[in-house]
Amino acid sequence: MPNPSWLVFIVAALASGTATAQTLLQRDLGGFDMTLGTTQTRTMAQGLVKPSNGAVNGGLDFTHDTGLYFGQWTANSGSSADNLSIEMDTYAGYKHRFASSGYGYEFGLINYDHVTQDVEPSREIYSGISIFGSRFGAAFANDPDRSNTSLYADLGTTPILGMGLSMRYGNYMLNSPVTLASGDMVRSYNDWSVNLTRKWADTQFNFSYTGTSLQGQDCSSYSGHNAYCDTALLLKASHPLF
Repeated sequence: MPNPSWLVFIVAALASGTATAQTLLQRDLGGFDMTLGTTQTRTMAQGLVKPSNGAVNGGLDFTHDTGLYFGQWTANSGSSADNLSIEMDTYAGYKHRFASSGYGYEFGLINYDHVTQDVEPSREIYSGISIFGSRFGAAFANDPDRSNTSLYADLGTTPILGMGLSMRYGNYMLNSPVTLASGDMVRSYNDWSVNLTRKWADTQFNFSYTGTSLQGQDCSSYSGHNAYCDTALLLKASHPLF
């Protein structure tokens, strides 16, 4: 189905008992807090690192009081045995927050391994700082066919808007240019997103604006952080049943 230049989606998500579904097991193991769950238990440079879109997800995370953490996340995006695609993400990092201050920092490394496909693993390094409720970060990934750089800012709840505000900008440099049907070549492209969040009457509203530097047939070469290549507006509302 073709993508229009502007897309507006309204999604109402009704959920209950999500904490139980997301965290299956928590244990203290040899000085580490171990968590087994169905969603990522930490940020892992949330906003910078592209989340897994698999249908079946599970992860195991170990966190130490010193700030050291490591773990593994697995996603299955295949719909059948003939179309099985398993991605295994292994990560390690360090996170520290200075006592009685609004400052902190984090850095880490993620290895993406497509275990059921003949694709070379890719790696991503990330780092960030937190200042009085705001987060700023950067990430660099070296994929088999390109290099990616991302910048991210989460300003928290802004006094002027009264909403949570976050922004991301990404740049993608292809190792080999992509030739389009028109004969034009794509060597690099950018994408970006602006997200606003606000809770009202027990309902969480999320508004997103996303876009890329590619247009029209150029979008056939897009594979970035955004769900869509064309400019898109998305609105999501979620409200618990109980």
